[in-house]
Amino acid sequence: MDPANPRKQDEPEEPRFLDFPHLPDDASHNGQPLLNKYSSIITKGHAFPGAQAMLYAAGVPDQESMRTSPHVGIASVWWEGNPCNMHLLELGKTVKAAVQKQNMLAWQYNTIGVSDAITMGGEGMRFSLQSREIIADSIETVTCAQHHDACITIPGCDKNMPGCIMAMARHNRPSIMIYGGSIAVGHSKLLRKPINIATCYEAAGAYIYDTLSQPDDGGDKSKTKDEIMDDIEHNACPGAGACGGMYTANTMATAIESMGLMLPGSSSNPATSPSKMRECSKAAEAIKTCMERNIKPRDLLTKRSFENAMVVTMALGGSTNGVVHFLAMAATAGVALSLDDFQRVSDKIPFIANLAPSGKYFMADLYEIGGVPSVQKLLIAAGLLDGDIPTVTGKTLSQNVEAWPSLPQDQAIIHPLSSPIKSTGHLQILRGNLAPGGAVAKITGKEGTKFVGKARVFDKENQLDAALNAGQIQHGENLVLIVRYEGPKGGPGMPEQLKASAALMGAKLTNVALITDGRYSGASHGFIVGHVVPEAAVGGPIAVVMDGDVVTIDAEKNSLSMDVSEEEVQRRMMGWKTPKRTVTRGVLAKYAALVGDASHGALTDAFGW
Repeated sequence: MDPANPRKQDEPEEPRFLDFPHLPDDASHNGQPLLNKYSSIITKGHAFPGAQAMLYAAGVPDQESMRTSPHVGIASVWWEGNPCNMHLLELGKTVKAAVQKQNMLAWQYNTIGVSDAITMGGEGMRFSLQSREIIADSIETVTCAQHHDACITIPGCDKNMPGCIMAMARHNRPSIMIYGGSIAVGHSKLLRKPINIATCYEAAGAYIYDTLSQPDDGGDKSKTKDEIMDDIEHNACPGAGACGGMYTANTMATAIESMGLMLPGSSSNPATSPSKMRECSKAAEAIKTCMERNIKPRDLLTKRSFENAMVVTMALGGSTNGVVHFLAMAATAGVALSLDDFQRVSDKIPFIANLAPSGKYFMADLYEIGGVPSVQKLLIAAGLLDGDIPTVTGKTLSQNVEAWPSLPQDQAIIHPLSSPIKSTGHLQILRGNLAPGGAVAKITGKEGTKFVGKARVFDKENQLDAALNAGQIQHGENLVLIVRYEGPKGGPGMPEQLKASAALMGAKLTNVALITDGRYSGASHGFIVGHVVPEAAVGGPIAVVMDGDVVTIDAEKNSLSMDVSEEEVQRRMMGWKTPKRTVTRGVLAKYAALVGDASHGALTDAFGW
């Protein structure tokens, strides 16, 4: 890193990883490529007899398999207690059986995860973003230490996907990602409408402000707000699968499919559908193709493919979290990507998807009209998506979707490009005296493109939650609620703040905007700005905003500012002191010590940032 050259700071250093001995990329036998390039180091001859003894005990059937069969790791982010991930072990078993049919050895293992919906609004949410690093570390560790020749990952929830891709970029062995798939849409009998996980949080706001009631549609209106909440909690999540709107899980999945690292349709195949099981079976043939043709993750993780990721995210109305994750994935792969790239793409890509959180429909609905490949086909035909990038199938993205049906003329989910919801993207990069290092706003246009209000400052999310629970945030004058000391270091962990943002939507507090150095959930919507850099804990200007300061959020000028002079900001900074660390031991302390800023992906292994 060159501290004197700001532009160079957005260019990652050349990644240097441990160099493992392996057969040459073009190694072959009797005209056939050798696929056991890494495992052969320990399985041929008798240099590693202990390794072979352990592998026989683990299930290698015979000496021929020991000497010649490639080893494929199957990493599922499985654990019980979370619908996004609870089915991934079974998907992994299907993948394993298919890999074995290709005469390869398949080794299943798991890594960890955190349920964002379960931890939302509590201290557990601080562990969410750092789980991305643990997932990447875990998959890199097993792949490299066990001498696997290839890797198939099966993620479910938000941070799972970038963690898997970062691991693939690190070990750079033939790899495919299989998305666990979306959950089915829930239904509330008392509200008489489809519901999902975000409904729970928005209903909580209506509950607090005493506006939660059954609809005025001629039906029953006798149920109490407690009965309605019970109904929502019982029916919002009907089974296995990731949150069904265009939240972070689906943002990452649709983007990664558009980058070429997943099979066609993976991001929209529902979690419990036959198509998801068929996809798991097809993955074995695809990973063999990658091994035969030596298609590696860093061959696919290019500036062109990240451009595709950003295009699809803007078109479909994806999560602000996509920004921090794409930046992390790109830096890990050695691809130069910056906040300016997101703004450039946002300026040219229309927002066309009527998908939750700001829209009506869900990924399960999009699947029924062709899924993500049909959207890709539309965008490729319009020249907005690069169809010539290579993919894990050995074909280009255009070839992958060529036989896919076009979107039906009478569907209402994807708007025509000639009649978008918003002519440009919903994600905006803001800078100004409140965020000189950048911030990320989600502005769909439904709330307008500019907001001016008086600051009300909270030093932690729980302070805002307490104010909301007490009904202290009222209708009336415009307010900009600022939640600080929730960044990667200050949180620690940069927690998502859906509980507050959804409560405001549920309470219909349209006179309120939100700003934080933390994150918002993909399910958040409204006038929200997150990822403020520098964060408060390192002395960013957000640390000295005071109640009553006039704050302007301007998506047209891409600015985020407080009506405070530079001299006054400096005077306030003179009186600011670095806060005492809230955590000094354990995984969060380690994370806070290592993590970089959000504008560079909040990485823990980029030690120059």
